[in-house]
Amino acid sequence: MTQPLRWDLFCHVIDNFGDVGVSWRLAIDLARRGQQVRLWIDDPSALAWMAPQGHAGVEVLRWADPLPDREPGDVVVETFGCQLPEGFVRRMVRPRPPVWINFEYLSAESYVERSHGLPSPQLEGPGQGLTKWFLYPGFTPATAGLIREPGLPARRAAFDAADWLARQGVVRQPGERVVSLFCYDNPVLPGWLTSLAAQPTVLLVTPDKAARQVTAALGNGGRTGALRTVTLPYLPQEEFDHLLWASDLNFVRGEDSFSRAQWAAAPFIWHIYPQVDDFHAVKLDAFLNRYLATASPALAARIRALWSGWNGLDDVPHPVWPDLPAWQVLARDWSGQLATLPDATDSLLRFVAGRG
Repeated sequence: MTQPLRWDLFCHVIDNFGDVGVSWRLAIDLARRGQQVRLWIDDPSALAWMAPQGHAGVEVLRWADPLPDREPGDVVVETFGCQLPEGFVRRMVRPRPPVWINFEYLSAESYVERSHGLPSPQLEGPGQGLTKWFLYPGFTPATAGLIREPGLPARRAAFDAADWLARQGVVRQPGERVVSLFCYDNPVLPGWLTSLAAQPTVLLVTPDKAARQVTAALGNGGRTGALRTVTLPYLPQEEFDHLLWASDLNFVRGEDSFSRAQWAAAPFIWHIYPQVDDFHAVKLDAFLNRYLATASPALAARIRALWSGWNGLDDVPHPVWPDLPAWQVLARDWSGQLATLPDATDSLLRFVAGRG
């Protein structure tokens, strides 16, 4: 692009962390590349700890009724299919309308490649005559890729995990593995804590749902067998990335941490957001088919069993942990493979440039 554009990003909060997390990362990554961004969000409360300093080039506006009377920018992005306010859409109908994009959920399913970049002409309603375009993040060159800010792999390679842990008050003991826990409510958690406790482990517990469940299972002492726990405060996004980089195994949930766990190049288990009729199982399986494509049959089977058990799709009361070094190699190779693809922000910029 020859000049900065004005972007309007709209986020409707459902999960409170994942939706905001992805939208904020996209907003600041656009700003880092010289774009001017307004982030419209109906519940900005999580940004108080996720991004306490804000970011130059990003203006956060409350998405409420009535919406402030602002002229739409050059590009309007709906994150995750949220419906834009009708009054705002009406203002988009002008001689040179903005490029209207629906930035969709991340998925490894085959329909993503078929749907990426497709137009949706608006034949009726307040946006009649406009065109909405669908962009899908994903894991192949036929998608938009993942959000990956410039220099991310180099920053991760230079990261000092021991120093970061020490600043959190955590001194890793000899032979101790570091595991992070960020999850939804999960009835299998107590049994899995017992399994983790079979070998020296320090469990770094995130606030809210994870911390509440660990306290209920272990009490305020937070210990069982060879497992000890450290409850962390709410972390800004960059520090949450550091948590993932400092851990040998990451339990993550939802959309944003799922993506960032892959950039951490470390073993992880994804707690996918549950959907009716177990449709999330299809999404989970589609990702594992790609993630485990180069794994040995034995490693692939154990990782599948872990993910399925953690998500309540199979009864796995006593998880069998894969060989960690082999899983680490798989995780690094997968992250490296993703790094060869275009990143989502660059894909957005190129797509918009292609619309003139």
